[in-house]
Amino acid sequence: MSDALINGLAGAGGGIIAQLITYPLQTVNTRQQTDRDPKKEKKKAGTVEQMYQVVQQEGWGRLYGGLAPSLVGTACSQGVYYYFYQIFRSKAEATALRRKKEGAGDGSVGMLSSLMVAAMSGCVNVLLTNPIWVVVTRMQTHTKKSPSNKVEPIVGGNEPPPFGTSNAVLEVFDEAGVWGFWKGVFPTLVMVSNPSIQFMLYETLLKNLKQRRSLSNSNKGVTALEVFLLGALAKLGATVVTYPLLVVKSRLQAKQAIGVDKKHQYKGTLDAILKMIRYEGFHGFYKGMSTKIVQSVLAAAVLFMVKEELVNGARWLLLKEAAKSKPS
Repeated sequence: MSDALINGLAGAGGGIIAQLITYPLQTVNTRQQTDRDPKKEKKKAGTVEQMYQVVQQEGWGRLYGGLAPSLVGTACSQGVYYYFYQIFRSKAEATALRRKKEGAGDGSVGMLSSLMVAAMSGCVNVLLTNPIWVVVTRMQTHTKKSPSNKVEPIVGGNEPPPFGTSNAVLEVFDEAGVWGFWKGVFPTLVMVSNPSIQFMLYETLLKNLKQRRSLSNSNKGVTALEVFLLGALAKLGATVVTYPLLVVKSRLQAKQAIGVDKKHQYKGTLDAILKMIRYEGFHGFYKGMSTKIVQSVLAAAVLFMVKEELVNGARWLLLKEAAKSKPS
């Protein structure tokens, strides 16, 4: 089994576990990002209160709306990302070693090279998986509504049929055709800088930690808790920088308001940015920021920790099998 495949499968496994743990926060955060009602700003509820409101008004299930396609998307995204990341990373390392032999560089992959590797992996991932995330966004932002168009507690036989994956797919297709599944792809491609910054920071922090250990002549390896903390710190830095693009992407992928003021309808990325600046101010680009930081940092930390443990476990099993197969 190749190192790229091991990393790809481990990344998918880590991503699924992180998604399961943090999904309710992600659902609330998506709703915060796509909320365009200025009246709600005056009576702004906190994350925990909003989660409680969703449970009271729509049931526990709505906190996990879109979980199935989200898990598929997470597995695909993390698997594709880590697979191509490892391939591009291996090529970058080979280039660095070749340059060292030629008398240029120290043989290690620099910060710029790490950024480029992460960016290329992210672009491949976005182009392949964007349709999944459009469907997930629709399911997360879908609310059970009464005939008066207000969200109310669901009682007995008045509960409408569930809004499933097929309903979301048909809604997107009816609204914009096949290209509707690539809504928000431009800001998402620009947002490739998020995992790029994240992995660049993570690898830089991890490299510095290992160098300090080697300088102190310590044979102690990097622990799961240290990987958890490094992953959390790296994700925090990346999220703060790229959050406005995430809000724009969510606005574009959510169901467009019909029959209302045009300020709530977006024709594209630039139109969304200009309308948000005009009608909501720059504050609109940071709606739900605190929720996203908690969700992203926790998810990234769990992802890195689980991935590293899975990679180490897989390599140990492969070495064990190889040792058994050797003739005595």
